[in-house]
Amino acid sequence: MALPFRLRPEAREDEDGIRALVAAAFAQAPHGGGTEGAIVDGLRAAGALALSLVAVDEDGGLLGHIAFSAVSVGSGENGWYGLGPVAVWPQLQRRGIGTALVSDGLRRLKERGAKGCVLLGDPAFYSRFGFESDPALTYRGLPSEYVQRLVFIPPAPRGEITYHAAFEVAA
Repeated sequence: MALPFRLRPEAREDEDGIRALVAAAFAQAPHGGGTEGAIVDGLRAAGALALSLVAVDEDGGLLGHIAFSAVSVGSGENGWYGLGPVAVWPQLQRRGIGTALVSDGLRRLKERGAKGCVLLGDPAFYSRFGFESDPALTYRGLPSEYVQRLVFIPPAPRGEITYHAAFEVAA
C-alpha cells in the first residue's frame, strides 16, 4: 500500500528523530552494528554530511533518512561519495520510501557534479539503481559483491575505499 510522502533536506529539528529512526531501522538488521545513529551524528558534527535527506509524511512526520559523505579511494579520484546509512522505520519498509531516498539522493549528487557513489550493501537491492560490484574496489576484506559503485563520470575508482572517521565509532 502506497504511503504519501515527500523528500527534503534534513533540518536541525530532525536530528533527534533521525537518530531514533536509524537506531530502530538497524536494531534487527543482521548487518547492523548498532553504531549507525552515532555515525550520522558524527558526520553531522564534523560537517561531513555532504547530503542528508529525509522522507516525511503529510504532517511532517519522519519516515526515512539517507546520508551521503565524501570518501577517498586508493587510486586517488576525487568527487566520490559513500551512501549510507539509509533507514526507514521497520513498519514502513518495503513501501518505496528507501527507494525514493536513494534515487533522489543519487540524482542530487549527480547534479552537483559528483563522479560517482560507492556503498557497502545488498546487491539485490542496489543493482536496481545501477550499482555494481567491481573486484578492483575493496573495503577491509569484505566480499567484493557487497562493495559496489555507480559511476557518473569515468573513470571508475580502484583500490581501497576510506570513509570519514565518523564510521569508526565503537558500538
